[in-house]
Amino acid sequence: MGELFELILPRTCCGCGMSGTSWCADCADALSGPPIRVRPRADPGVPCWALTTYSGPVRRAVLAAKEQHRRELATPLGIAAARGLDLLRDSGRPLVLVPAPSRRGAARRRGGDPVVRAAGVAASWLPDCRVVRLLRSTPGVRDSVGLSRDDREHNLRGRIIVAPPSRSSVRIPANAEVVLMDDVLTTGATACASVRALAGAGVPVRALLVTCRA
Repeated sequence: MGELFELILPRTCCGCGMSGTSWCADCADALSGPPIRVRPRADPGVPCWALTTYSGPVRRAVLAAKEQHRRELATPLGIAAARGLDLLRDSGRPLVLVPAPSRRGAARRRGGDPVVRAAGVAASWLPDCRVVRLLRSTPGVRDSVGLSRDDREHNLRGRIIVAPPSRSSVRIPANAEVVLMDDVLTTGATACASVRALAGAGVPVRALLVTCRA
């Protein structure tokens, strides 16, 4: 069946268009370096790290995962995140990954949330690590493309909340490192709103890790 599918709809690399693979070795090199410390214009109050910049093959892969339903990209993006987290984490503490929320309509249109999928892959590669989906956005959040920093902050103010189940029911260990994960860091507005919501629920965030910074 796999060979038949290849004949009907051949796979191409999401980064460069090479046929026969979804993500080639050359494009994978763009995610092979250590995380980069970044300082967004809107400071969420926690260290922010990016695997690379929002350009070239990684930009195309992020867009393909979002807009072209390329679910298989969760594997290379998640493995790259796992490598970065392994360098940054305290190996003596449990690690909890909290995906930044996406708008419900966007997630439905994309057949799920690419950030959640990549976080799940990352957690599967790391010892004593799991994903906890604590955040969601409320109705009224607009697409942030084209919005200024102030507009992004206004768009998200009070609209990212901690969703059920409660902290007690998910049993986040008291000594856990909680890392917020997202795909692209632009102004930092989503990170600020997410960190604020988690702090209000008694969940301190250790750091933010994104696939790329704009």
